[in-house]
Amino acid sequence: MQLSFHAGPEAKTILRVQVQTPPLRVVRAFTAADGAALVHLHNVSGGVLGGDQLDLTADIGPGARAQITSTGATRVYRHRPGRAVATQTVNLTVQTGGLLEYLPDTIIPFAQACYRQTIRIELAADAGLFYWEVVAPGREASGEFFQYDLLQLDLDIIADKRPIAIERVQLEPKQRPLNSRARLGNYRYYGSFYACRTGVAPRRWLALETKLAELANEITTPDEVTWGVSTLPAHGLVVRGLSNSSRLITAGLPHFWRLAKQELYQAEAILPRKVY
Repeated sequence: MQLSFHAGPEAKTILRVQVQTPPLRVVRAFTAADGAALVHLHNVSGGVLGGDQLDLTADIGPGARAQITSTGATRVYRHRPGRAVATQTVNLTVQTGGLLEYLPDTIIPFAQACYRQTIRIELAADAGLFYWEVVAPGREASGEFFQYDLLQLDLDIIADKRPIAIERVQLEPKQRPLNSRARLGNYRYYGSFYACRTGVAPRRWLALETKLAELANEITTPDEVTWGVSTLPAHGLVVRGLSNSSRLITAGLPHFWRLAKQELYQAEAILPRKVY
């Protein structure tokens, strides 16, 4: 799938769908209250199947604002012997003065699932990004906890042609139990939130880190959910969360997003409306 977003008249952003092939599909864009284009990614197969090779490319043009979300959790089904490992490759570019809010729903790897996800985000001058990711232990309602075979999550964020975040996560619970203190310990869910804007002075990031850290302390509940905040080498910061509850971690992330967007853009963070 290939999408492009362009700043249009009356401060509204226009979506152009360049290429789309099943199972990923975009039906239309909605105009958010702030003029951003809200896009829902539909997976018409209902989830990620063994052998799937999914690709998403999106270009947010100069001054454009886009909010990309999913219609529900990313369900990664069990891997079938003889099939290739399921992959999803995401390449996102935000041009000068643009803003991207990439807010997918939780990844749920089913028992015996094998999944590799690669995300690369490039930010030009004065480009902004708010991005979060949450990973579940499996189908909790079915008593499935860490029964998947492989979950590999790679992330690169490039700002002003400089890498500011590089993540390489490879989880194989059957070989390396995740309840180790060096991994998740007593927690089952984990999430990350990135707030970035190219060109913002380091002192402003330190001030924002302090405010978000105060918020993290307020909403941390020992043995239930814990949060931490750290600045990046430049142009951004990251929030990490660990929880025993999907509700606590997904409810906590928007608090950080709202505060960060207000500080960086003096604007309200608007949760994406869901369509099914």
